[in-house]
Amino acid sequence: MIAVADGAPTDSDLGLFTVLREDGSIDSECDPKIQDATLLEAYRQMRRMRLLDERMILLQRQGRIGFYGACTGQEATPIAAALVLRDSDWVFPALREQAIMLVRGFPLRAFVAQIFGNSGDVLKGRQMPSHQASKAVKHVSWSSCIGPQLPHAVGVAWAMKLRKDPSCTFGFLGDGATSQPDFHAAMTFAGRFNVPAVIVCQNNHWAISLPVAKQTASKTLAIKGRAYGVRSERVDGNDFVALYKVFSEAADRARRGEGPTFVEAVTYRVGAHSTSDDPSRYRTDAEVDAWKKKDPILRLARHLRHLGLITDAFDAKLDEEFAIEIGSVVSEVEALPPPTRESLFDDVYAALPWHLREQLAVLAALPPAPSH
Repeated sequence: MIAVADGAPTDSDLGLFTVLREDGSIDSECDPKIQDATLLEAYRQMRRMRLLDERMILLQRQGRIGFYGACTGQEATPIAAALVLRDSDWVFPALREQAIMLVRGFPLRAFVAQIFGNSGDVLKGRQMPSHQASKAVKHVSWSSCIGPQLPHAVGVAWAMKLRKDPSCTFGFLGDGATSQPDFHAAMTFAGRFNVPAVIVCQNNHWAISLPVAKQTASKTLAIKGRAYGVRSERVDGNDFVALYKVFSEAADRARRGEGPTFVEAVTYRVGAHSTSDDPSRYRTDAEVDAWKKKDPILRLARHLRHLGLITDAFDAKLDEEFAIEIGSVVSEVEALPPPTRESLFDDVYAALPWHLREQLAVLAALPPAPSH
């Protein structure tokens, strides 16, 4: 669909691939015929993430956690990617892909514990909230610096190719990262070495307060892939069905050794960039309201209603189930103590050198920290 093998471009990096119409009806000519069970699982996971985000933002406003970055309005992209991934594939996230971990089986308790940074956190409180990672679900730790996860995604994909491993990597970025050096380095290597990587840009229109129109002169972000010889596609990021089709095909090509794909998912960040941001200072309510009408969850819900798969009662039961689950986990996790002081010495050396053993002994001899 984009730049083909001989480098000749088509229009799939300039157009916008859509399958689901906003009223929930489907374009039969490009319907990928996704199984009902997959559609329902996507809907469940999207609603779950929406409710989880709402609860975490509330906790931050109450001063119970320090920071949070929600993916409200962008749930379709991470959920579609998660349902396409195989167990052997690796994910290199940006800020709004945490939901992939939950779909792949990461426990909600450990997920929420990372936001609190306490003893239930597998990262031992060393990362800021919304920077979840876990080797168990092949979700790599990342930095808030914009874009450094992309060369990592390409590097691991290159290693997969050298090892003849029929897996792929998914690397994520926001629209702002397409103007960062790490993006260009990653795309150069991805194209030159034909690695099994899917690079996904969630174009939510705002790099914090900078609109795309002020960031780049490119007609689209997807078109940037042409310069690197990377097949590139532009897809409606609020259309789960279109995303699932594009991601499935890109991942299959990568696993077959047919090289990388760059995907621009056109979506919108309905909420603030993070709980540290006030979007009313740089965008209008009218713009936000217009995009709320394109909500990916409502759009998929309309389609499922057309298919007769959900009802109002189904939605109510689902929300009740998730509210109980999230409430129970928050109550349990919030009561956990902080990580032990001794954990400062973990994960640095296979065997502690003598000077750190001495420091650990000194620390162990100190009285316990006062409880709050």
